[in-house]
Amino acid sequence: MNEPKFTYDEDADILYISFAPGETATGIMLNDHLLLRVNRAARRAVGLTIMDYSIFAHQTDIGPRTVPLTRLQEVSPELRELALDILQTPELRAILTLSAYSPAGTDTIPSVTSHPVLASVDAP
Repeated sequence: MNEPKFTYDEDADILYISFAPGETATGIMLNDHLLLRVNRAARRAVGLTIMDYSIFAHQTDIGPRTVPLTRLQEVSPELRELALDILQTPELRAILTLSAYSPAGTDTIPSVTSHPVLASVDAP
């Protein structure tokens, strides 16, 4: 796999990360701010789009921001499993840390924490 290519649109506050430029992909919305693009056959990441990047990557007063992957509940079990597998690859672990939240002790909601990848982006 190639080194990821980072493209930041400052006006829209969107970070595009491409692992395989030009490769056909299936998009999986992880939540309202994260779009994972995957090659289903090869089971690998093609790209990741982070909307509202400066907010997402900004440290809070008590630590890094963690967001639930609420939209994974809306996809097929196959795509959900694929997304969770890909989020655990070294390429994605360099950008996001996958974890889980269990509000009732029995339900498990996947979540991620972002690792800042662009030092020059400031929170609004």
